[in-house]
Amino acid sequence: MDHTPESLLVPRPRRLERRVGVWCLPGRLEVEWPGDAEGMAPVAATWLREALPAGGRGVGAVVLRQVPSVDGSAARGYVLDVSAKGAAIEAATPRALLHGVATLAQWLRVASHRGEGGDEEGDGEPVVPAVRVVDAPDLARRGVLLDISRNRIPRLDELEATIDRLARLKIDMVQLYMEHTFAYAGHDAVWRDWDPLTPAHVRRLDAFCRARGVELVPNQNSFGHMHRWLVHSRYRPLAECPDGIEHPFSLEPEPFSLCPLDPRALELLDDLYGQLLPCFSCLQFNVGLDETFELGRCRSRDACAAQGRGRVYLDFLRAVDALARRHGRRSMVWGDIVLEHPELVAELPPEVTVMAWGYEPDHPFANDAPRFAEAGRPFYLCPGTASWSGFAPRIDDALANLASAAHAAREHGAEGLLICDWGDHGHLQPPPTAWPGLLAGAALAWRVDDASRLTDDPDLLARWLDRHVVAGGAGAALVGLGQAHRAVGVRVRNGSPLFHGLLFAHADAAQRRVVGVDRATGLERRVTLDDLDAAEDAIAAALTRLGPPPAGENDLLGDELRWVAEALRTTSAFERARLVAASGATSDPPLKALPSPVRRRLAARLDALAHTLRPLWLARCRPGGLEASIARLLHCRRLLVE
Repeated sequence: MDHTPESLLVPRPRRLERRVGVWCLPGRLEVEWPGDAEGMAPVAATWLREALPAGGRGVGAVVLRQVPSVDGSAARGYVLDVSAKGAAIEAATPRALLHGVATLAQWLRVASHRGEGGDEEGDGEPVVPAVRVVDAPDLARRGVLLDISRNRIPRLDELEATIDRLARLKIDMVQLYMEHTFAYAGHDAVWRDWDPLTPAHVRRLDAFCRARGVELVPNQNSFGHMHRWLVHSRYRPLAECPDGIEHPFSLEPEPFSLCPLDPRALELLDDLYGQLLPCFSCLQFNVGLDETFELGRCRSRDACAAQGRGRVYLDFLRAVDALARRHGRRSMVWGDIVLEHPELVAELPPEVTVMAWGYEPDHPFANDAPRFAEAGRPFYLCPGTASWSGFAPRIDDALANLASAAHAAREHGAEGLLICDWGDHGHLQPPPTAWPGLLAGAALAWRVDDASRLTDDPDLLARWLDRHVVAGGAGAALVGLGQAHRAVGVRVRNGSPLFHGLLFAHADAAQRRVVGVDRATGLERRVTLDDLDAAEDAIAAALTRLGPPPAGENDLLGDELRWVAEALRTTSAFERARLVAASGATSDPPLKALPSPVRRRLAARLDALAHTLRPLWLARCRPGGLEASIARLLHCRRLLVE
């Protein structure tokens, strides 16, 4: 295992050479950035000031120079020199200069130590080894999508803190996934109870992102995933199936998609785009268009039968793209429906960027990418953090999924990666559970081959988390909780039995995802009591790695991780009760058939989870959506107490 300071830099630079000597760090740094038209100099100064260890003397300088080319590196690369005289960074663009600053700030944090005359506790001046870094990313663009439409909308300060941390990891694109969480004038009924972002919020975030070299890309789903709109009587006539369908994002049937043949759908989108897009400086726009479950089932049935479902979809995509272009934007669209009809890829409008997503460890990115590359269409590959549908992140799934996407993106010439963090089923997982996937994704999008480092050194991700995201040993606890699902020897798709067993406790074993593939044999089987014992042991072991919070700080993260552990254990208790009650029977008993004392204990655990969740939610997120998520958590409670 590599425990050098270099191993703690995230992302890892392309080339770092130690030089003779050290830089005796000053007490204060001045950033020299002539002609900073992008307004990034204050951010650079803040990052370096926060990273500078105490105890230095005098004033030092970090000189930033924008030059036409950098030591043979690509235009997005930079060169960092640290010597006894100070630090200098050269790059061709302001964004690349800021990436150099991010590396320097990390080097100050991970490599500084006390020079002669003292030690870590003594009076020696802080020093940092001299180095030369020549660096550039493997992938041109490295983005993150944050879901703010599955009930959790982070507070503005929390969003800014997240974006700042992502920028320090050289993420250069952020999208906030929206369905109904922007305060559109004239559409109050849709967003009234959800604490949406306002135009003023978005403009503030846009400026915040620009100062950190990050593009804030507007995102508004525009075909499927319109159920938050279509459940209202004013908008229901625009639906493909106004009477509703069963779909994965609600417990009740609802209309889910717009009808692509209804011109009023485009009139609605025109209104939404006209309000949303002026709040963003970015010229790209993710219009969504994924998971059109209803297409061809109701109002467009005859058209799909006559023309083909793919053709009807493509015609609507073209109409939405034309609408976006009228608003001065270039469309991004999700790639799932296009990939169902690969013969139509070549007919996509030439400037449309396809976002090809997939979140399983074995998702075939290597098959998806060539379809767009061969057609000459710009595309991103979009893996995920695997933090959703699990309470804790499924870290092994995330690492495999991220590595597969990064390798395929580099091999087939993708624009970059968009690392997605979703909130399916009420976004019950606390926001910090996304950071293992976000941190690993940022590392791999910059240096694709670092996937092997993460698999060869199982403690590396925890060390990265402790250095760059959390504190007090919480990285090891978070990783441990994220590995607990593996202790259940059954693998399921896009989730964990330690989540679905609770959120769908009212349903059969298949919907609870407690039947899956045995990790050892590859054969199908059900979760057993031994599986639950192993998972609970893993959860307990993870919590033992959770140290005390830093002095003077509250223990919000510790409380969130303890809530995650209790949610996992409560799910285990539900399945354990069923297995014990079944006593060898071929089918599981329903909840209402469990013994009355058992049902009361389970209901009490649910009530405690909900009570504890409320203050944790409000510490980072806006109130809107909280009660809807609590309702998802307590959905099966009536079956326990009636």
